[in-house]
Amino acid sequence: MTVFHLDDFLAGWIGGASSVIVGHPLDTVKTRLQAGKGYKNTLHCVVTIYKKENVTGFFKGLSFPLASITLYNSMVFGFFSNTQRLISRYRYGDGRHPCSMLDLTVASMLTGLVSVGVGAPVDLVKIRLQMQTQPVLAENFNLAGNGSVPLRSMGIQSQSLYRGPLHCISTVLQNEGIQGLYRGAGAMILRDVPGYTLYFVPYTLFCNWLNPDGNASPHPCCIWLAGGLAGSISWVTATPADVVKSRLQADAMQHRKYKGILHCIMQSYKTEGIHVFFRGATVNAIRGFPMCATMFLGYELSLQFIRSF
Repeated sequence: MTVFHLDDFLAGWIGGASSVIVGHPLDTVKTRLQAGKGYKNTLHCVVTIYKKENVTGFFKGLSFPLASITLYNSMVFGFFSNTQRLISRYRYGDGRHPCSMLDLTVASMLTGLVSVGVGAPVDLVKIRLQMQTQPVLAENFNLAGNGSVPLRSMGIQSQSLYRGPLHCISTVLQNEGIQGLYRGAGAMILRDVPGYTLYFVPYTLFCNWLNPDGNASPHPCCIWLAGGLAGSISWVTATPADVVKSRLQADAMQHRKYKGILHCIMQSYKTEGIHVFFRGATVNAIRGFPMCATMFLGYELSLQFIRSF
């Protein structure tokens, strides 16, 4: 019996697309809180975005994640599920054998590590597009031949640097090289390796608790609740590393403030205190539930549908 299954990748593609649409508005709020300036709290951020940019402001940068997150989540769920089967095959001689907590932890950590290869460029482009109207972009922008000139004094603070996802990618490649697309990848590893462990393991545990009879297909309500709870737990605990990642990725070449992960941590702590690393935690908790509930529900139902043929 083959261990590798393509249906997990397809189901992850569907679940990922569903979750992006549900979670992107709050993801924009989270990014603005973590990497932007001038927001007192979550509610103030939401009201400010709405007043200045209307509803469309919450969906900035959506097109690229919607197109790319399908590939990203397809890879995440496909890799995780197939890694579980591979571990079970070599440990127990049967790819269908249930995984232990240790097996799930190993599969989750490997998934988090591998996901950065696709996820880092996706997140960087999304964050750069989400941060287009932020004051941070108006600081020390190097105009060709004119040195460092504050854009604010020139009255063009709100001018967009990027016309869209493809222009953002080409601009980053031109100005920063291929390594520019992977800026913040180290912080993303620190976020996603433990983050996916606290994502897949709690989901499995919650599903088992909510489905004590051990039915092959848990009820959709069980999947939705387990996925939502796992998502909230994962995102809240990942917030400190997520703050660092967001700041590094929003830190474009023209106004670079951070030399690396440690410098970002030290500078953020020095200027804003320890609480800065928990900025956006409330949004992450709220956003994580519907986004991940939708993700797992879309994945599980799609998988059941695909395997029914």
